[in-house]
Amino acid sequence: MAGGSGTRLWPLSRAGYPKQFLVLSGYRSAPSAGQKPGAPPKGVSDLGSGPAIPESLFQLAARRLAALASPEFELSGPCIVGNDEHRFLVLDQLRETRLEPSSVLLEPLGRNTAPALTLSALQALEGGTDPVLVVTPADQTVTDAAAFTAALQQAVRIAAEGAIAILGITPDRPETGYGYIRTTADAAGLAVARFVEKPDLETARRYLAEGGYYWNSGMFVLRASVWMQALERFRPDIAAATRAAWAVRKTDAKFVRPGKTEFAEVPSESVDYAVMERCPGTDIPLRMVALDAGWNDLGAWEAVWQVADKDEAGNACVGDALIADSQNTLVHATSRLVGVVGLKDVVVVETADAVLVSDRARSQEVKQIVNRLGAEQRGEHALHRKVHRPWGWYDSIDQGERFQVKRIMVKPGAALSLQMHHHRAEHWIVVSGTAEIVNGDKTILLTENQSTYIPLGQTHRLANPGKVPLEIIEVQSGSYLGEDDIVRFEDTYGRA
Repeated sequence: MAGGSGTRLWPLSRAGYPKQFLVLSGYRSAPSAGQKPGAPPKGVSDLGSGPAIPESLFQLAARRLAALASPEFELSGPCIVGNDEHRFLVLDQLRETRLEPSSVLLEPLGRNTAPALTLSALQALEGGTDPVLVVTPADQTVTDAAAFTAALQQAVRIAAEGAIAILGITPDRPETGYGYIRTTADAAGLAVARFVEKPDLETARRYLAEGGYYWNSGMFVLRASVWMQALERFRPDIAAATRAAWAVRKTDAKFVRPGKTEFAEVPSESVDYAVMERCPGTDIPLRMVALDAGWNDLGAWEAVWQVADKDEAGNACVGDALIADSQNTLVHATSRLVGVVGLKDVVVVETADAVLVSDRARSQEVKQIVNRLGAEQRGEHALHRKVHRPWGWYDSIDQGERFQVKRIMVKPGAALSLQMHHHRAEHWIVVSGTAEIVNGDKTILLTENQSTYIPLGQTHRLANPGKVPLEIIEVQSGSYLGEDDIVRFEDTYGRA
């Protein structure tokens, strides 16, 4: 499930580039000498013995599931449920892991996790089979991959017999930010007695002292048919509305799009509220598998600090950061040197266009800032200065009255749409690679240090016909420079 927005990790996480696609904690080894580049991944960090390569939370989640493959378990490719806006991010990041998705189900709008799981169950049942679904959010982290795989294997065996298995996290502190699962022991292991909402601190301490309580990880393992039967029993409205949207779906290669109008009628509900919390006391077997694998959902900057490597004073830093006379502080720098002096229990996060400074214990309250940005319709709410597109990316490196300067990268073989602008002209200068440019009724090739001018109102297109990335500097000038001043005539990515 890769559809979340992760607003509590702003300014690093934005609506257009949310938490699950960020590199926050995970690395894998590069292929070692003599290892075939196309060799299938076996786990989170066993691709080789070369230098560490950073990977996003989404990529690491996909690798953890890929590690289930064994003579006992036959795996299909991952089925991703996500936002239509992020579809090319999903494909690009999976391509880097060399994992081929079975399908990418694109929600036209967010409807929480119960409809997301329902879409994947309907997809899984399409071929007349009834596979076990391993359902996990894409934005969690695990430090012990072997322990995670072992717990998941146990959960799959339970689900194969018709039960619902939930992964519960063995608590190591009185945490008030998670929901809890109350269990009872029987001859078959751990049964789920009830679900408990996020407690206050005193109640969380009591849970820890009593034992039998686990954090709810949001990871479930069950057969597709078991989910549909339970949903139709407890929330037939969600089941019927999602089926209606699925019935009019459209398929484009790996992308599957439910009907937008129909999906808008689906009630928004979580897996827990829709089904799981209603199962105890019924004839639906609900089992729990304890997971002790260094799990964290990285729900706020406080959680990022908890899992980070720290110095002797408890400080953690990422990027070009200098910390002096400070304690238990997190500094995350992305584009420049950040220096801090005399801080205690503080979070400092720097990006190219925004800086967050927060009391570490109150870092979840960053959503107040995000809400204000949204209400004021500021660009920092949704996008970074560097914006990823299916053809590459652009970075708005400077702007002022009537001008804007962008650095643009186009992937080999990719092309922007055939387009025009009503309010701006553009100058393009090739920095590296080869550019194929449609400029009105002419098509030209430009190489390093060559340039061209696109007049206002001129139909144009930029493409990379080469084998290496194309980089250009674009200088826009005109009365209006917004991204919505684009009229697309043709587009490889369905945006015309």
